[in-house]
Amino acid sequence: MPRNIRVKEAAFHLGLSKSTLDKLRHFGGGPRYYKLGRAVIYDTADLDAWKAERARTETWVGANDNARAARAA
Repeated sequence: MPRNIRVKEAAFHLGLSKSTLDKLRHFGGGPRYYKLGRAVIYDTADLDAWKAERARTETWVGANDNARAARAA
């Protein structure tokens, strides 16, 4: 069941440090949040959706990595 939590608990929920979550909020790219007066509130459903959007099945191999692998073979 979704619930509203503060920054420290939201960071724990995501497995991030509070500092990282603060930076994501400040510079962009982090999960959706609500500002209620001075309080920053996250909905756990928003945190779970943000985390799910970042799920990967493999890492991307850049062109330089492919060239390096071809030379090594």
